[in-house]
Amino acid sequence: MRILLLGPPGAGKGTQAVRLAAHLSIQHISAGDLFREHIDQGTELGQNAHMHVRAGRLVPDEVTIGVIQERLARPDTERGFLLDGFPRNLAQAEALDGILADSDSRLDAVLDLEIPEAEVVRRIAGRWLCRRDREHIFHVDYSPSEVAGACDVCGGELYQRDDDHEATVRRRLEVYRSETAPVVDHYQAPGLVTTISALGQVQEVLDRALVAIGQGQVDASGAASC
Repeated sequence: MRILLLGPPGAGKGTQAVRLAAHLSIQHISAGDLFREHIDQGTELGQNAHMHVRAGRLVPDEVTIGVIQERLARPDTERGFLLDGFPRNLAQAEALDGILADSDSRLDAVLDLEIPEAEVVRRIAGRWLCRRDREHIFHVDYSPSEVAGACDVCGGELYQRDDDHEATVRRRLEVYRSETAPVVDHYQAPGLVTTISALGQVQEVLDRALVAIGQGQVDASGAASC
């Protein structure tokens, strides 16, 4: 299967993408991971991307599209793939259509994770990281530290990333609505889009996604099961 996963910041795309791709035994293709891979390997695409990242600019569409096109050309995508973090705008979506058409393939499904703005702000703006080890993550509502401002694991100071401040989160949502939301409309016409609630436990959201692509069932109570 060839699946595109969309949704605003805080919808849990990364978590769901990894789980869904593993369940279906297809490749999880993350635009962010690909940038890091190319930068680490020092490829021409990576050097170009790094130049823009280092300057604090968005990576241009042509570079992003080139990175995705190179990845989709690898043999391990023949069984299928799940795209996460691409396309981010209409130009990228149209480029993806062309890439797939050139290889005589097409998307099978577009899953759009839906979540209220208030919940996005709550999820992201409540997140705090440990300065000693950023893998140690806490949340003021879901997993607060025992001692305010200190990591339960190593005692390091907790801090909030600039990207996680409420004002920044709301700006990120505005960018999503103006640039990425039209991608959903682009795929509505051919009937590829299924909107899925991103609320609830991780497994619940995954079950909804599997039902949407015909890989799960809904029981008599209306709950999804796989």
